[in-house]
Amino acid sequence: MAKAVAVGEKHLILGFKGVGFEIVVVEEANRLSQALALLAADTEVGLVLVTESLAEKALLALEEFREKSAAILTVIPTHEESRHTSFAQMRKVIERSMGLDLLGKEGFTQTERGSE
Repeated sequence: MAKAVAVGEKHLILGFKGVGFEIVVVEEANRLSQALALLAADTEVGLVLVTESLAEKALLALEEFREKSAAILTVIPTHEESRHTSFAQMRKVIERSMGLDLLGKEGFTQTERGSE
């Protein structure tokens, strides 16, 4: 059975442990690449969730993981001032796989996000 792993700041990912995820605590973005390289080498890993706050600071690490591993990697938004990195990543993956942009080229506007 494939493993599911949540990667990010401890206070943001600890809840995933309660639903069966393994957790990898990474508090600094410069350590994300190393953590993802170890997960890419583990063939039992099938799903990796990375907190948006780390992912937006280390986009190259996400791309390297995707090139090396067949596991699904996605960015999860957090309650800490989301900058919609996960939406941008999802749009990019859909566009690459289908050849068209289903979600639209325009980013979120202030009204689409709601009042902040």
